[in-house]
Amino acid sequence: MWVRSTMAYRLSFLMMAAGNFAATALDFVAIAIMFSHVDVLGGFSLPEVAFLYGTTSTAFGLADLTLGNMDRLGRRVRDGTLDVLLTRPVPVLAQVAADRFALRRVGRLSQGVLLLAWSLTRLDVRWTPVTVALVPLMLVSGAVIFGAVFVAGAAFQFRADDASEIQNAFTYGGTTLLQYPPTVFATDLVRGVTFVVPLAFVNWLPALRVLGRDDPLRLPAWVDFASPLVALGCCAAAALAWRTGLRSYRSTGS
Repeated sequence: MWVRSTMAYRLSFLMMAAGNFAATALDFVAIAIMFSHVDVLGGFSLPEVAFLYGTTSTAFGLADLTLGNMDRLGRRVRDGTLDVLLTRPVPVLAQVAADRFALRRVGRLSQGVLLLAWSLTRLDVRWTPVTVALVPLMLVSGAVIFGAVFVAGAAFQFRADDASEIQNAFTYGGTTLLQYPPTVFATDLVRGVTFVVPLAFVNWLPALRVLGRDDPLRLPAWVDFASPLVALGCCAAAALAWRTGLRSYRSTGS
């Protein structure tokens, strides 16, 4: 329904998508400006940073397109309109995800894909069947991990009513963090996004394997291939959090 509504005004949709594309592209413009003054950033060249940027932006763009509206749940809990969704014979999670579906977010996704494609043509790496397979693997796994964070953040809003900014700190904030090399951050921060909120498995760890870079945490080599398992674990944790939050929901009574 929302897609049909959007496409009814196609020029407006194209303008909104182009605006979304341009707004997100400014993030990489800032990185490019940095490289106009330095040759490397944390030991990484511009194509390597572009590879990190492209992989995390593409993975996040997929999750944001499908589950980006989960931050609206807090408003529904607060004003009691979640009750309407509970009366329909459709999973509440699917309804919340589809609520005011914003097709314009394809602009962010396309920007990430284009930059990833550009970086792949500029990287000076030795491609093997393993490293080639790691690229789509990290994109899919990264999208699932970000999606799980969206759902877990929405589940938290059953308790906190409207805590979308806390959720955004791990979603939008997380993707901004992963656009830069792990070597520019403190080791404790890298440990936190590896073992606490495992965003490092979105692109940092598999990307280091592709780029032939050393892991700053000196983890075993097999960890670079653990993104699918981490994604499954994140999905299980998010599903449990969502189920617990939904069961604890109490209407406003209005």
